[in-house]
Amino acid sequence: MTSTEIPVAGLTTRPATGTKPLPPHGTLTRHKFHGCKCEPCRKAGREYMSQRYRLIAYGRWQPYVDAAPVRAHVRMLCSYGIGIPQTRQLSGVSNGSISRLLYGRGEQGPSRRVRTQTADRILAIKPSLDAAAPSALVDGTGTQRRLQALVAMGWPQKELARRLGLDRNTVNDQVNLCPPAYGSTARAVRDLYDELWNVDPLRAGVGQRWVVEAKALAKARGWVPPGAWDDDYIDSPAAVPDVGEHVAQYVSLTENAEWLITTQGYTQELAAYRLGVTRAHLARAMSYARSRGGAA
Repeated sequence: MTSTEIPVAGLTTRPATGTKPLPPHGTLTRHKFHGCKCEPCRKAGREYMSQRYRLIAYGRWQPYVDAAPVRAHVRMLCSYGIGIPQTRQLSGVSNGSISRLLYGRGEQGPSRRVRTQTADRILAIKPSLDAAAPSALVDGTGTQRRLQALVAMGWPQKELARRLGLDRNTVNDQVNLCPPAYGSTARAVRDLYDELWNVDPLRAGVGQRWVVEAKALAKARGWVPPGAWDDDYIDSPAAVPDVGEHVAQYVSLTENAEWLITTQGYTQELAAYRLGVTRAHLARAMSYARSRGGAA
């Protein structure tokens, strides 16, 4: 048994060549290409063949698919701060397979086809803050908007920096300059925003002087409160806040929602659907309107 073998009672396997570790037990690769006869590997082989025969019978057997859309998806993920190591970790696809997909091997160009299972695993990764690596740089738009919205509520930047565990200059840069944010920073700001969007800073112990100054700063610079942003679009650079022309958007949205709820028997979820916003956005608008005395 080589140093790369994993001993399992009651099985025989073909020794691995070189120093590359063998695939884990219970995988088709170990059973098919390394001759492992353990029950988990044999089960993986049986399940693969059973699925293959079934799909062939239905005329749906497609072991390979076009690699171009998968390659484009990997590059799109990279643009969201989800790099190759993170994609490999999230998908479970080997580094060699991803390398061949993107760059090819030797004199061969990038893969023209990939296994369906490989494509499914990679395409299942969606661009999100939760998928980005902590040290990856992501677009800072959503981070800036969330911080500005909290300042508009009266949360001073120094208090936000304290709660985030970040240097005050870092928070100041994110608020005013909108540089790319580390994945860990963007997630921390998003989580803090979710925690504080309907919390009165005065009741949380922030001094009145600092609250007044924060609101004045936000007003002077045109920063809008959480009620002006829809959670589905706050991270999009193309999105704009909805503040209404004559009546604040969060007030009109709240009034319409409360009319649907009280006179038509709508639930808050159905009212949000009827008004074309997410439930979370409606809840924030209604809470903010009530805190400002803008709706009954």
